Amino acid sequence: MKKLYIQTYGCQMNQYDSEKIAQVLARKDYVQTDRIDNADVILLNTCAIREHAEERIYGRLGALAQHKVRRPHVQIGLAGCMAQHFRDRLLDRSPHLDFVVGPDAYRRLPSLLRGDPFVDVRLDREETYADLTPARAGGVRAWITIMRGCDKFCTFCIVPYVRGRERSVPAGAVLEQVRAAVAQGHREIVFLGQTVNAYRDGETDFGALLRAADAVDGVARIRFTSPHPSDMSESAIEAMATCATVCPQLHLPVQSGSTSVLERMERGYTVEEYLRLVERLRAAVPGLALSTDIIVGFPGETEDDIEATLALMRAVRFDSAFMFRYSRRDHTKAGKWDETVSEEEKAQRLQAVIAQQERIGAEINTNLVGQEVDVLVEGPARRRAGWLAGKTPHFKTTVFPDDGSAPGDIVRVRVASSTAHTLVGG
Repeated sequence: MKKLYIQTYGCQMNQYDSEKIAQVLARKDYVQTDRIDNADVILLNTCAIREHAEERIYGRLGALAQHKVRRPHVQIGLAGCMAQHFRDRLLDRSPHLDFVVGPDAYRRLPSLLRGDPFVDVRLDREETYADLTPARAGGVRAWITIMRGCDKFCTFCIVPYVRGRERSVPAGAVLEQVRAAVAQGHREIVFLGQTVNAYRDGETDFGALLRAADAVDGVARIRFTSPHPSDMSESAIEAMATCATVCPQLHLPVQSGSTSVLERMERGYTVEEYLRLVERLRAAVPGLALSTDIIVGFPGETEDDIEATLALMRAVRFDSAFMFRYSRRDHTKAGKWDETVSEEEKAQRLQAVIAQQERIGAEINTNLVGQEVDVLVEGPARRRAGWLAGKTPHFKTTVFPDDGSAPGDIVRVRVASSTAHTLVGG
């Protein structure tokens, strides 16, 4: 049997794809290893979304060259979004790279690995990998991609170009994966999609899928990421409000608090529409925890625009946020525009956004001190010996003294103190 080493970069969808790749190759007698020095195939599953992603991957590929020197038979490959995005120059810049495979070509890997160096980045409007059960690692959480691709074409984003157009996994296949994950001991199900709430399989929309998953025996919690504000239907909101296992937590990317910037981003909603959606969600799901994405320094962003973003953050009071400086991406619409905000100014605006979110997050968590929360135990705390860590239904990281609970248990914890990011049990 040949040994496969996979290193995954980026989001949960990439982690899910790595599990799919492992399953595809397992059918052809490849077994995963966590030791890179005895692998026959070394695969980097990459992300092209984050800033400086290309430089990091080229650096990693350079470091892998030593394995080819010591063991010439080793095949080194690149998969995922970067493989799709930079396909024209990867083999030229990395001569020891044997293959480049895009997100829709994974099931062809076994036959391709038997031949000469190759690039296979064809996008497939029909490919959903619905028939493949991923080779999941352990843990309490199982990620399930329910749709692939994106039709939104936001001006800053390359996802539609590297992941293709939207297509949904058949509902029956999704629910079979939910049942399989529960049977393997996973307690929490996370549905994934670039625009996850745009899901539709015939008459089954995203809300109906949530209700069907909620009815599966053994599911303790259901989450999903990342929805698009324009696709948050009444059906989905009703499912969040009524399904016992769907968590009262939502990641709802806003990107900017300025309608003029949102128009240039082609996000498809105004600030006023976003705020009305937040009102509807919080009316339906009392105590809903919200997180978001924010980009600063987008071309054309003014001081008034960044002040509008800060004002929106104060109005919504997100529990947490992923905050970034705008970074130009080739092949996007905004990538052709002139930058109007200096890197120094981007850094200053980002620090202002981060500082405000830290204050808001700390205040929200302080209000939980003295309350009891249900924690799904994940395992030992990373920074406190003799403590356990897990997540609340609101996706709050919580640490507490080890009481003998096992991963997968749901325990009641009284919050004794907090930070902007963590609840501490007494």
